[in-house]
Order: sequence, then C-alpha cells, then structure tokens
Amino acid sequence: MHPASPPPDRSGLDALLRNRPFLALWTGQLLAQVADKVFYVLLIILLKTGDYRPWPVSWQHSENSMLSAVMIAFTLPAILFGSAAGIFVDRFSKKQMLIGCNVIRALLIVALPFLSKSFIVLLTITFLVSTVTQFFAPAEAATIPLVVGREGLMPANALFASTTMGGIIIGMTIGEPMLSSIGDGLGSGAQEFLLGALYLVSAGLIYAMRVKETHAGGSAGKIHPWEDLKEGLRYVKHNRLVSNALVQLTILYSVFAALQVLAIGLSGKIGLKETQFGFLLAAAGVGMVFGAAFLGHWGDRVYHKPLPLIGFLMMGFVLAMFAFTRQLWLGFGLSALFGFGASLINGPMQALIQEKTPESMRGKVFGLENNAINIALSLPLAITGPLTDAVSKAVGSDDLGLRVVLMSLGFLTSVMGIAAWHHTRKVLQDVV
Repeated sequence: MHPASPPPDRSGLDALLRNRPFLALWTGQLLAQVADKVFYVLLIILLKTGDYRPWPVSWQHSENSMLSAVMIAFTLPAILFGSAAGIFVDRFSKKQMLIGCNVIRALLIVALPFLSKSFIVLLTITFLVSTVTQFFAPAEAATIPLVVGREGLMPANALFASTTMGGIIIGMTIGEPMLSSIGDGLGSGAQEFLLGALYLVSAGLIYAMRVKETHAGGSAGKIHPWEDLKEGLRYVKHNRLVSNALVQLTILYSVFAALQVLAIGLSGKIGLKETQFGFLLAAAGVGMVFGAAFLGHWGDRVYHKPLPLIGFLMMGFVLAMFAFTRQLWLGFGLSALFGFGASLINGPMQALIQEKTPESMRGKVFGLENNAINIALSLPLAITGPLTDAVSKAVGSDDLGLRVVLMSLGFLTSVMGIAAWHHTRKVLQDVV
C-alpha cells in the first residue's frame, strides 16, 4: 500500500520518483502520449496504402486533400471541445475519466479493421479519438496536485512537460518503422491492436494509482455546460496570477510551435537532413528533462528568482543564435538550452495555476488552458512556413530569410516574455 501523496518533508525530483501514485500517472501519460502520435502516423500510413476509398468520389485523385481532411479531424476537436471537456472533469472522478478515455480510445482504434474501408469511417474514428483526448488532458493536469505535495508541483510539471515532448518525439520517430514491421509480420489489423494495447496499459497503470479526490455532483443531470464555462472564464478573468500564467504558457507553446516549423530548414544548415529535424527537437526535450531536475533539486533555493523571465530570455537568445549556427554540436547544445529555458517557464507557471485554483475549478481552468494552448500551437504552424517563404523571397535568399525570421522571433520572444513577467513579478513567492 502506498500513500496518495508524499510526506510533506520530502521534496524534489528524488521524492517524485519514489512517489508511486505519481509514477503511475506519469508513465500512464507517457504511454498515452506515444500512442497518440503513433496513431497519427498510422492514419498517414492507412491513407498512403490506398486501402480507404475516397469520399466524396471527386477526391479520387486528391490524396493531399484527404490528408488535410484527416489532419483537420485530428486537430479540430481541440479547438471545439477543449474548454467544454474541463467542465466534465470537475463533475466526475478524474481517475475514472483518465481510465475511461484510454479504454474508449483503445476500443475505437481496435474497431477500425472491422469497419468499412471508407474514408468517411476513418475520418469519423479520427474525430472521435481526438475528441476523447480532449477530456484526458485537463483530467491529467487536474490530477497532478492530488498525487504530489505542494512542494513538488514545480518539478512534477516540468517533468510532465519534458515527457510530453519526449512522447511526441518517440511516437513520431518509432511510429513508421514499428507499424510497418508489425503490419508486414502480423498482417492486417495488428497495427490497430498494438495501439489499443498501449492505451489499455496506460489505463491499467492509472487504475493502480491511489488518489483521494472530491468531485462536484457526479450526476450528468446537474451539469450546466454554459454556466460552468462562464464560471471558469470569470475565475480566470478575476484571478490575475492565473490569467497571466496562462498568457505565459500560451506564449511558450506558440514559440515551440514556430520552432517545429523552422527546425526543418535549420536542420539542413547544421549538417542534418531536413527530414531529421526530430533530432533537433529531441535535444530540446533533453534540455527540458535537465530543467525538471534543476527545479526538483534547487527550486526551493531559487524561488525568489524570476525563473520564467530567465526562461524567455534564454529562449530568445537561443533563437537568435540559431540564425548563425552551422555546427551540429552547437545546434544540439542550443536546442537543449532552449528546452531548459522552456522548463523554467512551464514548471512554475503550471504549478501556479494548480496551486491557486481550487480543486472544484481545476477541470474548467485546465480545459480553458488546453484550448488556448491548442490554438497557440495551430496558428504558428499555419503562418510560420508561409512567413518564412515570403521573407526569403523578399530578401532573395532562403538562408538569409531563415536568419531574419529566427532573429525576429528571438527578439519577439524576449519582448513578450518581459511584458508578461511585468505583471507577475511575485509569482514564485506565491507558488513555492
């Protein structure tokens, strides 16, 4: 038997790694994150193999249109249901919500081989899986304060952020070779069953997690979505610490999204193939792990320091330096420094939101955060590429255009970080 949270005198990363409920939640989250990204790769493979018949018929020779439609179905629920999902998280058991989300996703994906090979079926399953995922994210964030003590919030959130990035990288890296080898070796349907198994293992780990929680109501009849959503918006509006923390997290993820696009061109400049840009992002994930360790061991000693401001300035510096980087080792080092700086923002700001938000409001607030972050991720992904192309065309050089965009983004990141920090100078004193 193990306690639902560590004793109050234990703090830091070591305490987190000895906290069995936290480990269950953390590893369950990592498996689910990997499964999410492998599912995305599976969708592309299924379309590329041509097994799914186009719909409508006019798309018979429009593979790119089908890919775009799947991507929209994959991302649209985050914008449509991100905020609403948090309302249900506050009304029901968070643990049961996490388990239920994993089981439902497993069943939906395992059902694919038995359904009609029609594109509309694939599109529907994609939309449903992504919709269920929107309930998982706020439930997970709202559960962290229930399994770690107050002193462990900063390192716990930094560790979750680093493994979120790690899950994305692992899933996108191993997805294609793993699915291809399993499909070739075991035949049709094996890929879907593997993904279902990943979600079920994640559900099993979370099922073993002991956690004490309270939830309002618990009856669907007592849910008033519009009123609950307005209540969450009012809380964020009137709690300036929470609202400013959300702003800083939104800026952070916007910059990360822009880097994902720019990393493709940057990889070719430092000696990698452009298709190997994932290695550059992986280095940022390593930096985030080191950042989590730093916050775990020394967070209580540096709480009075403006860590988020330092993080934004560090990220801005790295982006500007990327413009002049042509060595592989330096590119990896700068990317790791970028990730370290990101952890100095994510850990304290996420901990602040969890600390200052009552348990009965956490689902609503994290639903709003999930929605804001998904929008923050979508916009830079949409405009960074065309903007870089336009700048490159204006200056007459792809290399110079990339440099201009990197330096401009670095400057903008620093300025936005300074402006956001101006409103939350005493945040860390309130968190730690």
